[in-house]
Amino acid sequence: MKAHNIFLLILGLATYITFISLKQQPYHHNYYYFGNNIYNIHIINGFTNNSSLPLIVWCSFDDDSGDIGGHALQERDDFSWSVEMKFWKNTIYLCTMKLDQKRRKFQAFHGNRDVQRCNPTKHCFWLVKEDGFYFSNDEIYWQKDFSWI
Repeated sequence: MKAHNIFLLILGLATYITFISLKQQPYHHNYYYFGNNIYNIHIINGFTNNSSLPLIVWCSFDDDSGDIGGHALQERDDFSWSVEMKFWKNTIYLCTMKLDQKRRKFQAFHGNRDVQRCNPTKHCFWLVKEDGFYFSNDEIYWQKDFSWI
């Protein structure tokens, strides 16, 4: 009888996980399971004196399989979206930035890398400036992650 109950418990848990994974969309989730796994990614145009040239941002989920579109950001504009981490999959969002002749593709969110560094706020901020890309989880302390080249 105990083995039968354990089997039913495992079957029920597997059905629940399958149902949850089928219900999920590639981006912007508004429901929770296994705690709050929602992270907010922000890209901010930190260029100065570029009022006539916007920063072009184009992002996708897992290398173009889930396009979340392009945006033209003027000075200090912010483009943001939410992502829910899945415990069985490493979530990756790739973005291409373009300003005039400068162009750079980078991982705006990489689950294995960002789950820890975006905590405790669960916000991942990217400030794109003339000399490179800066990261923060609180918009106060910024660290340069890489240059345009």
